[in-house]
Amino acid sequence: MDEATDELTSELTDEEVALTVSASTAPPQDQASAQAPASASPPARSPDPAQTPATARHAHPAKRRGADTRALTQVLFGQLKELEPGTPEHTRVRAALIEANLPLVRYAAARFRSRNEPMEDVVQVGTIGLINAIDRFDPDRGVQFPTFAMPTVVGEIKRYFRDNVRTVHVPRRLHELWVQVNGATEDLTTAFGRSPTTAEIAERLRITEEEVLSCIEAGRSYHATSLEAAQEGDGMPGLLDRLGYEDPALDGVEHRDLVRHLLVQLPEREQRILLLRYYSNLTQSQISAELGVSQMHVSRLLARSFQRLRSANRIDA
Repeated sequence: MDEATDELTSELTDEEVALTVSASTAPPQDQASAQAPASASPPARSPDPAQTPATARHAHPAKRRGADTRALTQVLFGQLKELEPGTPEHTRVRAALIEANLPLVRYAAARFRSRNEPMEDVVQVGTIGLINAIDRFDPDRGVQFPTFAMPTVVGEIKRYFRDNVRTVHVPRRLHELWVQVNGATEDLTTAFGRSPTTAEIAERLRITEEEVLSCIEAGRSYHATSLEAAQEGDGMPGLLDRLGYEDPALDGVEHRDLVRHLLVQLPEREQRILLLRYYSNLTQSQISAELGVSQMHVSRLLARSFQRLRSANRIDA
C-alpha cells in the first residue's frame, strides 16, 4: 500500500507540498494566544527533519514529500481525535486536514481529463469525497489515509459524471454494466492479442449479446451533438447540412399506390391500353395498331376507364 501512496504523492509539486506543510495548520503565535484557551491542544507542526528516519531524509524528493504529507496527516488526525466536534479547534484541524490532502484530490481528478469537463469542477467534487473520507476515517485501524480516501474521492467523481454530466441519461444498471464490459474488453484484448467479439464479451460476463451491444451504445451516448455544430478539424459542414433532403417524388408515392390499386379493378384489355398509353407513351393510333382495333374504339375505352377510376377513387369523391 505504501508504494501506491508514494505513486499518488509523486505527482505533487513543490508549491502544493509547501501549501500542505505550511502554517495553515495553526494561526500565528500572537493570534493563537488570544484565541485559543490554555487547555487547547498545541498547534500542529510539520515533522521535525531531525526526527525523520535517515532512510526518509535521503529518499527521492517525491517520496520524501509524500512521507512528510503522510506524517502531517497522521499528526492532524491524532489531534482531531482528541477534540470535540463543533469546536473552533476541531474545525481548524479538520480544515487543515482537507488542505493538506488536496493534492490527492488533484491526482484523482487528473484521471478524468479526457471527459472534457472543467478541471476545477472535478476537483471540487473530489474535495467533497475527501471531506467525507476525513469524517469517516479511523486512524486506529492502521490504514494509511490516502489508501482509505482514494476510493471515496474517485467514487464521488464518478457519481458526478454519472448523474450530472451526461446529457443523454442511461439507466444506472446499464451504466454499471458498461463499466464491466469495458473491463472485460481490456482483459480479453490482452489475452487474445486482438479485439474480442461481442459473443466473447457476453460469454465472459454471462450476459446476452444484446446487452453487450446496448452497453456499448450507452457508452457512446455521453453527450448529445448539436445538429448545427460544424465538424472539428475536417472542415465538414454540420450534421444538419448533411441530412437527407426532401425527395420531390415522395409526393407521388401515395398516388402511385392508389393507381396500382385501382388498375387491378379494370378489365385486362383496359389495363393494357392504359399501360401502353401512359407507361409506354404510345399514341392512340399506335395502340389501335397494336391491338387490332380502331382508334375511335381505343378512345372510347380510355374514356370509360377514366370514368371507372374516378368513381372508384374515394379521395376525389
